[in-house]
Amino acid sequence: MKHKHYLITFLLTLLCSFYAVAQNTTGYLYEYNIPYKSQSKDVYEQSRCKLDVYYPKNVKNFSTIVWFHGGGLEGGEKFFPKELLDKGVAIIAVNYRLSPKATNPAYTDDAAAAVAWTFNHIQQYGGNTKQVFVSGHSAGGYLTLMLGLDKSYLAKYNIDADSVAAYFPISGQTTTHYTIRKERGLPLDLPIIDNYAPSNHARKDASPFVLITGDRDLEMSARYEENAHLAAVLKALGHKQTELYELKGFDHGTVVAPACYLIIDHIKKYSKMK
Repeated sequence: MKHKHYLITFLLTLLCSFYAVAQNTTGYLYEYNIPYKSQSKDVYEQSRCKLDVYYPKNVKNFSTIVWFHGGGLEGGEKFFPKELLDKGVAIIAVNYRLSPKATNPAYTDDAAAAVAWTFNHIQQYGGNTKQVFVSGHSAGGYLTLMLGLDKSYLAKYNIDADSVAAYFPISGQTTTHYTIRKERGLPLDLPIIDNYAPSNHARKDASPFVLITGDRDLEMSARYEENAHLAAVLKALGHKQTELYELKGFDHGTVVAPACYLIIDHIKKYSKMK
């Protein structure tokens, strides 16, 4: 187990409300509000299923991070984490449908569609499809876990979950998400491990997993312990690329910034391995 301390510079990037391309002064381009489920006829699905792209200009074969925001599957908006900007990688910031307007597994299906869009389009921007990473915080961490362990979601869009270079869930629930329990009238204070629990789909042949949480004494209830349990299960199954980080001194919200620095360090490592 590894414990690391990082400085917090936790500022959110303001997002534009229009679909346009904008250039900043550091050699990066942005595209906003790109539909990734263009065939949908559902109004709510059309409005939520959009993503933003941030990528280095005039660069080839860069790595890409697909980023899912938090908010308990009931709230939140896509954004580019500041700590991931200007690091030589592309970021795909994704909106997905939210409960109660949508119910399980709509948000996970949306997440899969966004990752599939990335594989199908990132080369047009200069990206390398062998260097696509998936990450997210809290609810976004849960979506990251589900996509990486339950292969059925990405398979629906003709993408092999194991073609993702690595998964970086931050403070994600590894049991069935409490919003899914809420939708089904199940107790919120008792863990459920069913088909919608990432732990229930642990596999030894999955892509690398870097599980990140805040301090167990500051995190949401049992969040570190759930991730520690998943790490133990994966290792017991023979998964050889499982890492678990407890970032001491950081709570559920403040863990995002240091986690992003950790993710960049790992992407550099994985890129050298390819």
